[in-house]
Amino acid sequence: MTRSRLAPGTGIVTAPGAGPVLRTSGGEFLRIDTGGVDAGTLVRRLVGEEAPQEGAHTVELARLIEAFEEGGHAVAAPPRAPLAGRTVHVLGDPVLTVPVARCAGAEGAEVHETTPDRVAELAGATSDRNADGRVAVVWCLDSPVPEGLWDTADRLPGQGIAWLRCHREGAHVWTEPLASAPGDVTARHVRLRRLAATAAHRELAAYWAGHRTPDTGPHPTEASAALIAGLLTADLIAWAEAEAEAEAGAPLGTGASAGAGASVGPSGSTRLPPRRRLRRIDLRDLRFTEHPVLPVPDVAPLPAPPRVTARAEAVAAKARR
Repeated sequence: MTRSRLAPGTGIVTAPGAGPVLRTSGGEFLRIDTGGVDAGTLVRRLVGEEAPQEGAHTVELARLIEAFEEGGHAVAAPPRAPLAGRTVHVLGDPVLTVPVARCAGAEGAEVHETTPDRVAELAGATSDRNADGRVAVVWCLDSPVPEGLWDTADRLPGQGIAWLRCHREGAHVWTEPLASAPGDVTARHVRLRRLAATAAHRELAAYWAGHRTPDTGPHPTEASAALIAGLLTADLIAWAEAEAEAEAGAPLGTGASAGAGASVGPSGSTRLPPRRRLRRIDLRDLRFTEHPVLPVPDVAPLPAPPRVTARAEAVAAKARR
């Protein structure tokens, strides 16, 4: 007899005068055809209590539980935490990194505090590829990003290391797309896209470069920091699930956690994929919006202007006379 139990989030509901109904983890109610199996016996078995032997119905009970397993409503063992087996390095401002570390750890990740020098070492590694799909770096700033600070970290995806980041500009916190492979959206890409999207590109560039008055906040509160940490952790979980699907041989983009392809939510609205999603969180009311962002392709440099010799200048001056 299988020892499966109800999957997390599911339950069996018995309304007065009616048969048992399964409530799925997503909130649907499904009628259960127990056949010749007593409903109480089924419930006791699925919640882990010892059920008495039911003679001829024992085989039917086993088949019924097998149907629960096939539907994902019963599991033989508790599922692994989604970030189990992953290492997450966090750095930046504690008001954000502390809740991020707590959330990632609660989801099974091995969390380490790190430094910019250590991130540079990870980004510069060339021989060890054991980090593929197993290591992530999360960098959180309670300020705008200083010029060039994230340039080195933008090379992390080329080493098979996931790269996730957020920063604050005034009353808004931006969480940038998680990059985990060459060709994903980096911090440099986000800056270029944002400059291209605003008519105030000179002013925005000057703001980033530090030509601004002293910061007056608002800084993240416990509530807003928890929201930001939850959103970043959700991105890490989506990355881990996509990597697990890839390891299992699933075609890229087939699962709900697919990195680059958009998915459709229950209401029919399109949900942006984590690797193409830029969020802006308003610290004043805890509302956030999502914006699509794509990588910026490399282009050939502009040709150098023709070299002007002294003789050419003299000829041009004589012609002007």
